[in-house]
Amino acid sequence: MADISWHYVLKFIITGDAAVGKSSLLIRLTDQRFLTNPDPTLGVEFGSKLITIPEEDKVIKLQCWDTAGTESFRSITRSYYRGAAGCLLVYDVTSRQSFLNARTWLADVRAHADPHLTCILVGNKIDLCPPEPEPEPAPESMPESESSDTTAPRPLETSASAPPHSTHDAFGPVPARRRQVPAAEAAAWAREEGLLFVEASAKSGSGVDRAFEDACRDILDKIRRGVFDDERVSV
Repeated sequence: MADISWHYVLKFIITGDAAVGKSSLLIRLTDQRFLTNPDPTLGVEFGSKLITIPEEDKVIKLQCWDTAGTESFRSITRSYYRGAAGCLLVYDVTSRQSFLNARTWLADVRAHADPHLTCILVGNKIDLCPPEPEPEPAPESMPESESSDTTAPRPLETSASAPPHSTHDAFGPVPARRRQVPAAEAAAWAREEGLLFVEASAKSGSGVDRAFEDACRDILDKIRRGVFDDERVSV
């Protein structure tokens, strides 16, 4: 008998508001490229990719369905939730509204998909904003005699006051945007909802593979524990 090319086939759905970069994440995963101005998704789009989880010694075939983020296609996209083992719930880190709307998308997934589905919250477009500043360490207390300098300290530069992050593409500079969703806030909400979490950039590729790999690890763990049966994950 010939060796199989993969151990499991896992169906993923990619959901979230329009223009948060769902199609770009899928193209980055499957083709390792970035489209500057992709056409809006009408209904659903499909992509497939083999990935390896080394510590599990498993090869996974991902079947990913990128769903439209507009209400007019909602009834169509819901039909693709059935049988999914994983979900990428995507928002744009420079759009707070897309993060707030993720609650509605999550409720929709939970209403129409398998209750044991693994969902990972993905904050996309981190390339468009400067890195979040590291917290400043608390200053050590000094004896009063050594703190005679009364010059007012220079204000710390924070993400709100820092100069815009400079990015470029093939057409020249890309306008920087302010981060509207702190990573800590998104991570806290993900924990509350029992979601995995990662920030990513479809443009640079940062975090994209990790999002799918982390979700696959969680699904494989559910298979071992009997949460998922093998009817949904072809062997």
